[in-house]
Amino acid sequence: MTTAFITHPDTLLHMMDGNHPESPARITAIKNALIKQGIYSQLSIYESPVATDTQLTKVHRADYIARIRALSPKAGLVRLDPDTAMGPMSLSATLHASGAAILATDLVMQGKVDNAFCCTRPPGHHAGLANSAGFCIFNHIAVGVAHALTQYKVKRVAIIDFDVHHGDGTEEIFKHNPQVMLCSTFQHPFYPHRGFDTRTKTMINVPLAANADGKAYQQAFNNEFLPALNQFKPEIIYVSAGFDAHIDDPLAGMSLVNQDYTWMTAFIKQVAKQHAQARVVSLLEGGYHLPALGQAACAHITALMQT
Repeated sequence: MTTAFITHPDTLLHMMDGNHPESPARITAIKNALIKQGIYSQLSIYESPVATDTQLTKVHRADYIARIRALSPKAGLVRLDPDTAMGPMSLSATLHASGAAILATDLVMQGKVDNAFCCTRPPGHHAGLANSAGFCIFNHIAVGVAHALTQYKVKRVAIIDFDVHHGDGTEEIFKHNPQVMLCSTFQHPFYPHRGFDTRTKTMINVPLAANADGKAYQQAFNNEFLPALNQFKPEIIYVSAGFDAHIDDPLAGMSLVNQDYTWMTAFIKQVAKQHAQARVVSLLEGGYHLPALGQAACAHITALMQT
């Protein structure tokens, strides 16, 4: 299968401070691991465009977007919330990250590639209608989903979020939209301390206790996600691909290994093959142990590439 790898040089220029775990080295770790394993040369490489304000306002309030633009510093750092800051190139980086979701959607919906992985930062799934949070400024996966709904008139979109943190921003944006289903596994109790009690017909939240392993994730996917997805019948599937549930990740307490990311990706692809003409768009979210991030992302991307 043809897999697009979408990134942009400005994604390396977003800095929150010199020692922050959400660092440019995350992108380098993934790319270097792909090169080392001989995978990178098999990918279709694309450079992401900038998302427009028109595209952003489909999921964010216009006054919030204007505020982010106004706060973007020419030098130094501006703190948006206790966990998120912007440097001089952060606005460009986050606009290109949302633009990657737009491009990935276009490539997959137009049949130019089978699926896509957006290797960008900062992450996005904690950003809400009018707020930054958890290292996130704009919600890239929401921007991509909204683009699929409006540009391609798809009627049902599923998001599968296996980041260790609940995608509370994504839930806030789509919780009242019957065209979007969010299936989310996350460590509980844990940041952002949401999602554990907000399950609905289209918000399939599955909180998991610390130290949950691949078996627990397989049970969640098979017993909770699969029946809901089969009933919903998505026309395209988006993935909030956070790799911070890896056993080596320092910011969480789960026990996934590389093979578990292979299994989850194969599961997603099977559902997409059954209902969504195999259309999958995946976006990087968390993952902060660099060697583990590189290896787990390789496992995910390799599984995307397989028939």
